[in-house]
Amino acid sequence: MVKITGMTREIHDQFAKDYLSELLSHLGEVETSREVTSEVRQVDVYFIPATTPKDIDPKLLGLLAPMAKTAGLFEPFRNPPTPVEISNCLVKLFGIQGEQRRQARRENVSQTQLDSPRLWILSPSISTRILGGFGAKPDESEEWPPGIYFLPKFFYTGLVAIHQLPVTPETLWLRVLGRGEVQKAAIDELVALPEANPLRRYLLEILASWRINVELSQNLDEQEKQELTMNLSPAYLRLREETFQEGRQEGLQEERRSMIENFLRVRFGEVDEQLSQIIESMLGLPTAELTVMLLNFSRSELLERFDQNP
Repeated sequence: MVKITGMTREIHDQFAKDYLSELLSHLGEVETSREVTSEVRQVDVYFIPATTPKDIDPKLLGLLAPMAKTAGLFEPFRNPPTPVEISNCLVKLFGIQGEQRRQARRENVSQTQLDSPRLWILSPSISTRILGGFGAKPDESEEWPPGIYFLPKFFYTGLVAIHQLPVTPETLWLRVLGRGEVQKAAIDELVALPEANPLRRYLLEILASWRINVELSQNLDEQEKQELTMNLSPAYLRLREETFQEGRQEGLQEERRSMIENFLRVRFGEVDEQLSQIIESMLGLPTAELTVMLLNFSRSELLERFDQNP
């Protein structure tokens, strides 16, 4: 059995907060480490949905999108939570509900108008003992996939057994929070996403940062450290490769810009404001066409070519 240390939990918790915050921020307002006042406790990620989606199609968030339709508490666990840990999560939910009721009384708002937040407990796996002990059952309406269990109605709580989720694009973001082969396969899928995917780059950066923190830590269990390093390496290596390529392209572009400026300066004595304005357009030309233009075009011809009045 893998021993989970305080440092393991701390590193995972910080990653999970950053990871879920990045994803959920596209759908609404996110607050991490929110304190519950009745007895000082912190919610890992507290989410309030926006009236309208911010900057991406909610479908890109997959299963997280319907989970984020209402305000919610997201509690991710690196190892399966114990009954006491689940109970502590429920206490946080009840504390938030209590805050809402007190606010409703102060503002003279009917409590029936309040939409109670839902608690989502994200676990790499969940035993039948835990499910039975809390009365958690699959959704009878079949709106939710296998691996999602709900406590009785007025507990407003869902348990996510990540290892049971079907391997589909809709579950990808949750499977990244799993363990072992489940997590490894999900990270490989994330790395393979098209570069145009608006979520991919930011999440690669978060995963790469997690790997660095794991590598630098001196307090992680060796088996845990080895598993995480192996699982996170594809994201880290791909980000490093892409960053290198971007830097190389930027370097080549700057070199090309400098060459054009020098050519113009040699031919026309100086690069005035009008010539400066056409350099950006010249950067995108094929090398052969650019060379002919720089060698043969007069200043007025260059400006006319790029719609600048000489």
